Amino acid sequence: MYLAVLTRRRHVVFLVVLVLLRIRITHPGNVQPGIGPEPEGHPCAGRPRANATLLMLARNSDLEGAISSVKQMEGRFNKHCNYPWAFLNEEPFTEEFIGNMTRLTKSSVSFGQIPREHWFQPDWVDEDLARAGRDKMVEQEIIYAGSVPYVTFFFHQPLLQDYRYYWRPDIEYFCDMPYDPFYFMQEKDKIYGFTISFYEWEPTIPTLWSSVKEFIAEHPHYLAEDNAMAYLSDDGGATYNLCHFWSNFEIADMDFWRGEAYQAFFDFLERKGGFYYERWGDAPVHSIAVALFAPKDKLHFFTDVGYRHQPFEHCPQSDDWAQNKCACDKAESIDWRPQSCIPRFQRLFS
Repeated sequence: MYLAVLTRRRHVVFLVVLVLLRIRITHPGNVQPGIGPEPEGHPCAGRPRANATLLMLARNSDLEGAISSVKQMEGRFNKHCNYPWAFLNEEPFTEEFIGNMTRLTKSSVSFGQIPREHWFQPDWVDEDLARAGRDKMVEQEIIYAGSVPYVTFFFHQPLLQDYRYYWRPDIEYFCDMPYDPFYFMQEKDKIYGFTISFYEWEPTIPTLWSSVKEFIAEHPHYLAEDNAMAYLSDDGGATYNLCHFWSNFEIADMDFWRGEAYQAFFDFLERKGGFYYERWGDAPVHSIAVALFAPKDKLHFFTDVGYRHQPFEHCPQSDDWAQNKCACDKAESIDWRPQSCIPRFQRLFS
């Protein structure tokens, strides 16, 4: 048994190593990552896989959506590549959930339980002050403002320690994947891949950028040469333009999250309390970190991946739309709408 724990945070959760039930299911005779066989001509055929997993955070009540997401990912990509799946939940997964997930894939599948008592904010947080902050955001009609949300500090989770890369295959995929994005990340030495980028709601992060600037002033050595500051700021870092990568879709290198720069950055932000008294989320925190602490050429916009997480979607605009048998409407793509930060990202390389 491996057992691990994620402490509930306001959008970001610390991991505490505890005893947490882990179930791994490997179908007898199944094709395991890196072994084959695969259809001749598919990019996954005849070579080892990257050290990677498909990761889903789900409750038992999410069964219908999880079935849809896994079916789409298997049909569009993983039936050819057989990457393992990892599922994390705050409760024990039901036999119904486990049975449905394992019948949808030939890959190995792991299930981890996160104890409920570790999903709450730490004792040092002033709950009256935190509640006042949530109430203020409710008055501003900010979505989910009344809850104490979380996002797992999953890269320290024992269930994932054997892996370097992860892909969160959440919600809807519109296009076939004619290549292995994990292998692409590995071969091109990328650390972070995304499909959607837009502006954060400023009322949720009023003091985040001032904290970022304070961290940079204390630790300038963490700034990468040729970083993507121009994506985050229009005035050389004096102010934050609110651009971030939407973390509902991420393909990323967990070695970066586990590294010294990000760990120091996260610990610094944690001490500021903004995850609790404001609503600092994993999306702006991840985005700021990869944009500042890695060279900009380590970031990748997956233009050829059709993806939707309501209310936004990215639909390929080039010949990829037809070649990859995409089922999305090009006109619905967020890329060139006023709230999109894609033009800012692309100007980094022009």
